[in-house]
Amino acid sequence: MTSDAFIWVWLPGDAEPVVCGRLRDFDGELRFAYGRGYLERESAIALDPRELPLSAGWFRPRIGEMPGIIRDASPDAWGRRVLHHRFPSDSLAEMDFLVRTGPDRIGAMEVNRSKTAYAPDEWTPATLDELASAADRVERGEPLPEPLDDALLHGSSVGGARPKALIDGARAKYIAKFSSGTDVYPVIRCEYAAMWLARRCGVDVPRFKLLRSMGKDVLLVERFDRERGESGWRRRFLASSLTTQGLHETEARWASYLDLAGFIRRYGASPEADNAALFRRMVFNIVIGNTDDHARNHSFFWDGRHYRLTPAYDICPMLRSGLTANQAMVVGAEGRPSTLRNALSEAGVFGLSPASAREGVDAMVQTVESEWPDAADAAGLTRVQSDLLRRATVLSPGIFY
Repeated sequence: MTSDAFIWVWLPGDAEPVVCGRLRDFDGELRFAYGRGYLERESAIALDPRELPLSAGWFRPRIGEMPGIIRDASPDAWGRRVLHHRFPSDSLAEMDFLVRTGPDRIGAMEVNRSKTAYAPDEWTPATLDELASAADRVERGEPLPEPLDDALLHGSSVGGARPKALIDGARAKYIAKFSSGTDVYPVIRCEYAAMWLARRCGVDVPRFKLLRSMGKDVLLVERFDRERGESGWRRRFLASSLTTQGLHETEARWASYLDLAGFIRRYGASPEADNAALFRRMVFNIVIGNTDDHARNHSFFWDGRHYRLTPAYDICPMLRSGLTANQAMVVGAEGRPSTLRNALSEAGVFGLSPASAREGVDAMVQTVESEWPDAADAAGLTRVQSDLLRRATVLSPGIFY
């Protein structure tokens, strides 16, 4: 087990990383300390101004095994599955997951063994077909050739439980999301349809496209945490809403859109615009039946002074049989129930008047109602699949209760 590691960061606007501080394992609890050289930099920013303020000394996690912002850089279920597949004989601790994750993780942090030179592990880029095949073999528990193992490991920091990988283009970088052998409905095509509709409803989403690879659906989503500059790729610092709300994974059920709105009012660079966007995103999730809107599926850009809401991501109708449902986060005065009445109950928290909020909800319902057939066609859903989703999930009768 690795006892010490070093956090490297890409400061805003920079194309090269600097060492930020040391991460040390204290009997399973990971503590962080900023380096003296980093604290003396004029351009230094706090990784998290509340849990890890810019000062000397060891910081203990508020709860759990590591500070929340560092947990944001650690792999989730799929990434951990890839790492267990890559190192089957090792007993992996949290520090190992951080250190062994691929070198292009989401956000502007990397975890490295060296404190003097950033030295990511070598890896050979793979084609989309190769990555799709590799993800499929991991799902089936089959061994991989080492180059493919390394290429899939490269994308192991991407969050979530579904198979995915990272793809580099000439002018952009992408997250490739693959269909799974366990899917009982066309999840990837449904996500494409939802993203297509989100754009029509005024929800800010990254660029995306639907492809086929090795007989599987693949959704390519452009990474918004990377910017191409004259001197190379620049990274944008991200913080999940779970971290900004000061919550641990075990406390995720307490996450709330209302608390996020309060956070934006206090720390946001554009509180009025971001809160209106957050309300629109929350309502859209209810309207299309995306109940997997948990706190890691919302993030903020962090520039050292203010937070800005990132584009929306991981928006997908969740097939269900009953009329009633709950969102993953608190929506309004009634808690988590997936109803428009609940969403409208606390519109003022988002800076909206009851009339303007109602007008926006009605317009969104009308847009989804009229354009769902086109969204389903664009995604290549069959008529049966489209009708099933429309009856059970998209504009479910339950949301109007």
